Amino acid sequence: MKINIKSIAILLLLGGAIMSNSGCKKFLEEKDPTNLSPQSFYTLPEHAEAGIAAVYSEIRFIGNGAGIFSNNWQMLDAPSGIQITETAQNSDLNNLYSLIYDGSNLHINQTWNGWYKVIAQANLVLDKVPGINPMDAAQKKRILGEASFLRAWSYFYLVRLWGDVPLILQPISGPNDPNFSPSRTPQEQVYNQIVSDLTSAEAAGLPFMDASGRVSTAAIKSELAKVYLTMAGQPLNKGVAYYKLAADKAKEVVDYSTSNPTTLGLFPTYAALHDAKNDNKVEHIFGIQYNDAAGAGNPLQSIYLPLHQPLVSKIDGIGTSIPTPEFFASYQTGDLRAKNREGFFFTDYYTNGSSLPLVNRGKPYIFKHFDLIANGTLGTEGTSRSDLNIPQIRYADILLVYAEAQNRADGAPNAAAYAAVNAIRTRAQLPALSGLAQTQFEVAVWRERWHELCYEGITWFDMLRLRKAYNESTNNFDEFVGHVNKSVNQALQTKNLLFPIPTPEIKNNPKLTQNTGY
Repeated sequence: MKINIKSIAILLLLGGAIMSNSGCKKFLEEKDPTNLSPQSFYTLPEHAEAGIAAVYSEIRFIGNGAGIFSNNWQMLDAPSGIQITETAQNSDLNNLYSLIYDGSNLHINQTWNGWYKVIAQANLVLDKVPGINPMDAAQKKRILGEASFLRAWSYFYLVRLWGDVPLILQPISGPNDPNFSPSRTPQEQVYNQIVSDLTSAEAAGLPFMDASGRVSTAAIKSELAKVYLTMAGQPLNKGVAYYKLAADKAKEVVDYSTSNPTTLGLFPTYAALHDAKNDNKVEHIFGIQYNDAAGAGNPLQSIYLPLHQPLVSKIDGIGTSIPTPEFFASYQTGDLRAKNREGFFFTDYYTNGSSLPLVNRGKPYIFKHFDLIANGTLGTEGTSRSDLNIPQIRYADILLVYAEAQNRADGAPNAAAYAAVNAIRTRAQLPALSGLAQTQFEVAVWRERWHELCYEGITWFDMLRLRKAYNESTNNFDEFVGHVNKSVNQALQTKNLLFPIPTPEIKNNPKLTQNTGY
């Protein structure tokens, strides 16, 4: 059962009580029981549970709207060159696709602010919950572990997208607080804090997998492996030692899967990936939680559906995230991931989602996030309501992290690395890899990352840490700078390695500097 994290309608004011000038003196002298502050709120175990629920609730910002026909989630894939839009009505989204964005971009502003709101809530939990007494020690340890993970996870997004970012680890008390106008922190220091938070979370004794949607030990170890892999590459370039850390941490997850294959592993079919009944289970290690009955339905369905008529669903599609023809064509012949309605794409679907004849769209659309219950299937009308989570950590990713990291750490792929990447290929009905030299194996793993993890907000981060981009025409990899995104026929520039700091932040905080090129 998925965790039902409802929005917390409590504003935790960081200052003193707000009082009106009207009313009698006695009213002004009495304490207002409805006026909450962190000091008066964080006094009971129930407050701690509400506090961590508020952190989980905040992370849904990533699916929130960003102007007409768009949402924040699209920022993570739009610059990658593997998708395009069917409508030009959202200029901010178009600018992301065209690589001409600046600090005024709505997606960029909302994403920056969204992560810092998550961090602010997590900081309150980490600061206030230790002082709640009496409180069950295991409950307190769990909540602090979850908050540590969520803060680290947020900073991992921020540091990869913007480089040096303000590192704020305490609640901000008001305008006189030193962190009210923070400076940018060197990114290596930010990464060190991420590792510290994840290490603390790892010691919290959380379940290895948690079908409720809460943070699990598998999620923490997986995130650590991804962080170490990133630190091994650009921009920190920590090299072999960190590839070894990444491989070892990923192997802990792989070894658990080997011993517990029904609890953690790959789904046998791709359809299982976008079935809401499987949220938080088996391959889904961590995701952003959605529950339509609680007023928080998945917001992504329409962006992946074709633009307007003829409909393929009860949900009206807007087609603002569709694959480029070049990327779709880059899948190897016979790859099940490219097979219509069996893999990650569809080229036709039922009329209105549930009736024959099939509507042939003439080009591919993304099926990876297609909710059959919401959109409908043959003989069953769609509900137009989706509980499908937005995936964040998938076991397939961790298998490929292990394969890449082990190969780099040891100078050649071992049997376990081959087993990891071949598990991905076997499900795709592709022949197993064997007998490859280190560089050949590495490039093969990269190809699998592009083709397996596409449209999950991962590709852009791979491009940044590798300083490489997949060339669909050559089936090889170009240097990041100079690679031409075929989606818009524009070349990536050095400045694209980081996003611009949002313009309002620069204006409001004189201590912030802008990234080069913006």
